[in-house]
Amino acid sequence: MQEEVLEVVKRKESKVRDRQLIIHNDDVNTFDFVIECLISICEHDLIQAEQCTLIIHHNGKCTVKTGAIEKLKPMCLSLLNKGLSAEIY
Repeated sequence: MQEEVLEVVKRKESKVRDRQLIIHNDDVNTFDFVIECLISICEHDLIQAEQCTLIIHHNGKCTVKTGAIEKLKPMCLSLLNKGLSAEIY
């Protein structure tokens, strides 16, 4: 019983630590450039990168990656260095 409770607590803790890497739409970067960045920095395949880019364009933003802050921070910094509007939430 105690092991089950510990497992539930561990799962809840891991969910709390997950963050979202979000890219916001802008009027500067092209679709092709954003797709290229998603493939090279976020390790998306072509279809996933294209879909995220369309969502960014139509909805104003898109969560492009979820996970631990330690994993997302370098990706976010790389996207920012490329001139994209990115944040971790």
